[in-house]
Amino acid sequence: MKCIATCLVVLSAFCVFRAGAQDLKIPQPSTLQKIEQDFGLGQITVTYSRPNVKGRKIFGAMEPYGTVWRTGANYATKFKITDSIRIEKHWLAPGEYSFFTIPGVNEWTVIINKTAQQWGAYSYDSTKDVLRFKVKPGKLDKKLETFTIQFANTFNDHCDLQLLWENTIVSMHLEIDPDARIMANIDAAMKGEKKPYYFAAIYYYNHDKDMNKAFEWIKEFEKAVPNADNAKYWKARIQLKMGDKAGAIATANEGIKMATDGKDQEYLRLNKEVLAEAMKK
Repeated sequence: MKCIATCLVVLSAFCVFRAGAQDLKIPQPSTLQKIEQDFGLGQITVTYSRPNVKGRKIFGAMEPYGTVWRTGANYATKFKITDSIRIEKHWLAPGEYSFFTIPGVNEWTVIINKTAQQWGAYSYDSTKDVLRFKVKPGKLDKKLETFTIQFANTFNDHCDLQLLWENTIVSMHLEIDPDARIMANIDAAMKGEKKPYYFAAIYYYNHDKDMNKAFEWIKEFEKAVPNADNAKYWKARIQLKMGDKAGAIATANEGIKMATDGKDQEYLRLNKEVLAEAMKK
């Protein structure tokens, strides 16, 4: 009986040790990162783990050429979009995907796979691919220790998604065309009780739409908020684009006075900028 009791005590202690070990939280060698980018009317989210070089040769060695790579560490990189986008001129529908690559010396294959949650590339199934395309890798000026995914050259309708590690950069061009939906949203909003005169006028200006309509809308906003130096700035911008140089100068000077009186340094600077442009033309 004494022997049995001793064994039970030892077994109990071992179970406690195992439970404690399972609860232990330590930093992962490859840290997790989630990046989000507003794009058009939607958003792109990339979730991935970031291994380090640690003195090793990466591409062509630790990550062999011609082999499917999880594009990071731990779980396969996840790529989520809330709106349809074009990636290297290929359409991709909204959804959550896994993001794999096949590195090569002169060419990489990018793979978008419908199984979003999977560990590494061990259970990768090519029959679940929704998109495959090839891109050319480039060279970084200096070595990058930590694997990095980033968005660069970001605009409302296009940006670049970049993979950077060791001495390599791989860049993919993303595009979206939300204009038709935005124009429809503006038309619908203008039929409502609260009309978005200010933001609609700015959108029309930035996208070279009907400047006469943009001018009418900014004037309506001006009526509602007569002491707004930001309204003067955009009104002057629209007038200048319409070819009304004298009107732009007069409006910008009004904006400068308002911004000075209100101690608004941002719109003081902006109204001075548009005034300088108008004076040159």
